[in-house]
Amino acid sequence: VQLQASGGGLVQAGGSLRLSCAGSGSIFSINDMGWYRQVPGKQRELVATIVGGSSKNYADSVKGRFTISRDNAKNTVYLQMSSLKPEDTAVYYCKASAAYYKDIYGRPVYSDYWGQGTQVTVSS
Repeated sequence: VQLQASGGGLVQAGGSLRLSCAGSGSIFSINDMGWYRQVPGKQRELVATIVGGSSKNYADSVKGRFTISRDNAKNTVYLQMSSLKPEDTAVYYCKASAAYYKDIYGRPVYSDYWGQGTQVTVSS
């Protein structure tokens, strides 16, 4: 299972960006997907997660500005970021809980996978 993130870049404060993260490989089931971010010297923090297509969770710092969504047919998760602030500057990572095999009882076995990260820089 591989995750490929894209869409980062340089934007002025108040601007918008849309991140994408596509899963590939022998995936037959993805549970939750999400976005995290990290700045040098700090721990990686949760930005937003989505389970299925409707259960969404956001960090307080991005509520009302960021929207997470997913396309299950494409194994892809998106993060629409609006009203960006300089403090949103970070490397953004996508994560997916995905299964590519089942156990002896026929249940999917999920593991966490991370994308390579994409840099988002917001200038003031």
